[in-house]
Amino acid sequence: MADQRLTKFRELRERSLLGGGQSAIDKQHQSGKYTARERIDKFLDKGTFNELGALAQHTKIDFDMDKKKFPGDGVVTGFGEVNGRAVGVFAQDFTILGGSFSAVQAQKINKIQDLCLEVGIPCIGLNDSGGARVQEGVYSLAAYGEVFCRNVLASGVIPQISVIMGPCAGGAVYSPALTDLTVMVDGTSYMFLTGPGVVKSVTGEDVTQEELGGSTVHTQRSGVAQFRAADDDAAIELVKKILGYLPQNNNEDTPFVPTKDSPTRMDENLNEIIPDDDNKAYDLIDLLGRIFDTGSILQIQEEYARNAVVAFARLDGRAVGIVANNPGFMSGVLDIDSSDKISRFCRLCDAYNLPIITFVDCPGYLPGTQQEYGGVIRHGAKIIYGYTEATVPKICVVTRKATGGAYVALSSKQMRNDVVFAWPSGQVAVMGAAGAAPLVRGKEIKAAADPKAALAAFVEEYRETFLNPYRAADIGQVDEVIEPKETRPRLIQMLQVLQTKVQASPNKKHGIFPS
Repeated sequence: MADQRLTKFRELRERSLLGGGQSAIDKQHQSGKYTARERIDKFLDKGTFNELGALAQHTKIDFDMDKKKFPGDGVVTGFGEVNGRAVGVFAQDFTILGGSFSAVQAQKINKIQDLCLEVGIPCIGLNDSGGARVQEGVYSLAAYGEVFCRNVLASGVIPQISVIMGPCAGGAVYSPALTDLTVMVDGTSYMFLTGPGVVKSVTGEDVTQEELGGSTVHTQRSGVAQFRAADDDAAIELVKKILGYLPQNNNEDTPFVPTKDSPTRMDENLNEIIPDDDNKAYDLIDLLGRIFDTGSILQIQEEYARNAVVAFARLDGRAVGIVANNPGFMSGVLDIDSSDKISRFCRLCDAYNLPIITFVDCPGYLPGTQQEYGGVIRHGAKIIYGYTEATVPKICVVTRKATGGAYVALSSKQMRNDVVFAWPSGQVAVMGAAGAAPLVRGKEIKAAADPKAALAAFVEEYRETFLNPYRAADIGQVDEVIEPKETRPRLIQMLQVLQTKVQASPNKKHGIFPS
């Protein structure tokens, strides 16, 4: 009798390992994708996967669903380790009913979400699903709601990363949007609320799945996804790399990665990197690479709102967040998209205890009706909110322009910043010389015998008086003017001092973040 029971159990387990069957697995491989189990095997350290719910099946009978039962019901869930650190993981199995989302799927995912939150470990979702299981009706919709609720409750407590490795349509897109970071795979993944067929019937637009919600759309235009990868292998390796910058939960410090890069290293090239011409761009990534631990910079949303750079990096082995204006794109000006990019990153860093290092070279906010009509005021206010709300160590380095509202918003003293450094090329001012001329000396310049010469003289006077870091240093808005080559050791020294920083905020349920 015992042998019969074991035989039945082993048969069920073997069936669960085959997902939707060998033909479905072959089809998955032909489309350039791994199966759910293969993805988990590649993601977790060998031999660490502890599966839960492998034999769970739905109990629905409508639309002949009683003839379409598979152990696991379209999602593989459990726990394991990534580089020796515990994580929870779920991977939707497209070989079973197209990975369609069911009440049983939700129960299994919810179990992982709940345990991850209780024990304080990251939760990783590998998404590959055709959407809600239509045969279950409202049950599948309610199931999505259970997942969304847990995404919100876990937000800022444990890292949540979504990897889109196939279709993600309808309600399925909201869970990735609620998680901390989203990775998409080129050519095989897409996200949209309504598919091309619905778009065609409602708006008359002819659009492909890739054009509507492919990886380039969401990493370059919408900003929904933070990363894209060439294939499943690259996506999995990227998630491992991301986890290396994040703590297990909001009560832990970020991981320390030993480095051979000296904390006292100085780079003479930094003294020459800022051009004499204020309007000339320079290579921001090269600048950052000369300051942070060698090879440690990981850009987030690299292809979106390129006038701003946000990234994870390390200083003397410790993870930090970087915010920087990119003069090589739109002169580093702030606009709607870059404001959203910066503010969300500040909150991400603050949630998971990453100090924020800000490099300021910004002429201000982008003017124009398109920006004003689009709400640049409320979007720009998000930067102010994000920096002021953050209680992690915050250090600012003014490399060149820190003008007007951009100066205030980007980690100024008034945003509860800890330390402001400035390079000798720094320019802390209300506005540039050309904009100030008509306001300060407009009448005199017009009345001058040679208005052009008068304007040139004013610009030179204004530059000498205001477009430097020394006036701001005089009144304590800049703590220290430093040589650019000193930046790395100065930042490392200050972060050591700020390690034990404790900053309180007013007691409240929560603030009202600008929409």
